[in-house]
Amino acid sequence: MNIDNNEITTLDELKQFLIQVESGVLGLQNVGGVALATSNSDGRPFVAVLSEQHQLLLGRWVSKEVYDNGKDMVRFGVNNKH
Repeated sequence: MNIDNNEITTLDELKQFLIQVESGVLGLQNVGGVALATSNSDGRPFVAVLSEQHQLLLGRWVSKEVYDNGKDMVRFGVNNKH
């Protein structure tokens, strides 16, 4: 999997990551969406940036707290008012 070793441990870090994805600063092409998921091999949670064809473009590990509490932020996106 294309998951980098950085771990997002706070909701603010998740927000900043989502802003980077949405703004295009990470240079990812054909982004279709973002989802929270768990690794099939060990159950570790991560945030997945998916292509329009639902392929993993980039993943970043997240803490259990972020996985449990960041679902709405991932589902509905972020804006500068959060």
